[in-house]
Amino acid sequence: LKATHAAGFTDPKPIQVQAIPPQLEGRDIFGIAQTGSGKTAAFALPILSKIIGLGTKRRPKTTRALILAPTRELAVQIEDTIKILAKGAHVSTALVLGGVSRFSQVK
Repeated sequence: LKATHAAGFTDPKPIQVQAIPPQLEGRDIFGIAQTGSGKTAAFALPILSKIIGLGTKRRPKTTRALILAPTRELAVQIEDTIKILAKGAHVSTALVLGGVSRFSQVK
């Protein structure tokens, strides 16, 4: 929560109010909202909550979530937002793009 407040997320947006509770209950959601409406946080916060909630049960270097995006630009934006939201939570991200040498992306 500290990272969300530090990033300027103080009051939830309508899409977040509607989308986060069902996800925390394990239900699927389908959300449509305008650009800049908080969609990324609406799906990223429940994912991060679940990952962080695993605590010591987390195995290092294992994939916990896979997020697919239709464009490179959106993929970069999503990863940037998740990094902000996960700051201080010891959660790592990896951005893999199509059309780019896999050797240059492996770290």
